[in-house]
Parts: sequence; C-alpha cells; structure tokens
Amino acid sequence: MAPTPALTADQANARLHELTVIDVRTPGEYASGHLPGAHNIPLDHLDAALPALKTAADRGDLLIVCASGARSAQACRRLADQGIIAATLTGGTTAWTQLGHDTHRPAGTRTPWAMDRQVRLAAGSLVLAGLTAGRRRPAARWLSAGVAGGLVFSALTNTCGMAKILAKLPHNQPRATDLDDTLAALTG
Repeated sequence: MAPTPALTADQANARLHELTVIDVRTPGEYASGHLPGAHNIPLDHLDAALPALKTAADRGDLLIVCASGARSAQACRRLADQGIIAATLTGGTTAWTQLGHDTHRPAGTRTPWAMDRQVRLAAGSLVLAGLTAGRRRPAARWLSAGVAGGLVFSALTNTCGMAKILAKLPHNQPRATDLDDTLAALTG
C-alpha cells in the first residue's frame, strides 16, 4: 500500500482556498475549533459519506483533518481502499493552532469538550472509583488496573478504545441534519 499523502500545516494553509477540507473528529471536537471551510464528517460516519467524498475528490484535492493526524491517516487509508485519494494534515489541528493559523468556531453554540479531555475525565474517574471502592472491596482495584492497562495499550498502539466508546455518546454524534447538510454541500 502506498503511503498516505500528507501536508504540513503551513502547506495546507497556503493551499486552503483550493482544498476541500474534511474534519473527521467528533462534532464536539469540530465545534471547539476547525480549519476555515472544513466540513465535519466524523470518522465513524465516513462510509455513509463515500459517494459525496468521491464527488468532492473528482472536483479537487481532499484534505482530511483530525486532532493529531492519526484518525485522518486512518480515514485516508479507508478512502484509498475505495479509490479516493486524500491527504492528511500532519500533526492535525494541534499543529495547525500551534503555528497560529486561523480556526473557526460556530457562533452561539456551546462547545463540548475535546475528545482527549473527555478520555482524561473518564479514565481518571474510573481509576478514582476503583481505588475508592477498593478500600472496602479490594477486588474493585482491578478497575483501576484495567484502565491503566488500557491507557498503556492506547499509547503503544496509538489507538484509543475509550475514545471510540465516548464518540458514540449523543453529544459526540452529529445531528442527522448537520451530516445531511454537509453531504449536500459536498455534492452540490
């Protein structure tokens, strides 16, 4: 398999006017700040968006974006399997904002927490619960050990099972109308 094409934040910024930007983060992450003109198609909805993405790719270059570049690289591989060539943003929106490039936020909307913050809250809460409950029931400490093991596995594999679970929560899901509007904008 050929390597996924990649653009640095500076390269993407220089070409932003000619790229169709697809942000594969959750709607909450997208709302916290995204590249100007980016369309939100969460990674777990990518398959439903394939026809619209094919149409968009036929009209010009696609840039796939996430927070760090891991999910966008995964999305690019899935698109390549369907014959759709797309580039990933090296370092994701984290690199983009660190270099001082502009981000947009929807006006008047409550900004949900970024996924990494949600994961830290959930993991920390579970560890504390396991340790607290372990004072009365020592076997409850296995909860803390399980979370710790999951975090180590997450770091080693650059995946996050907890993020995949949290992404399914209602506040991390796109409203059907939002996704429909995004797909219509890509095909229109």
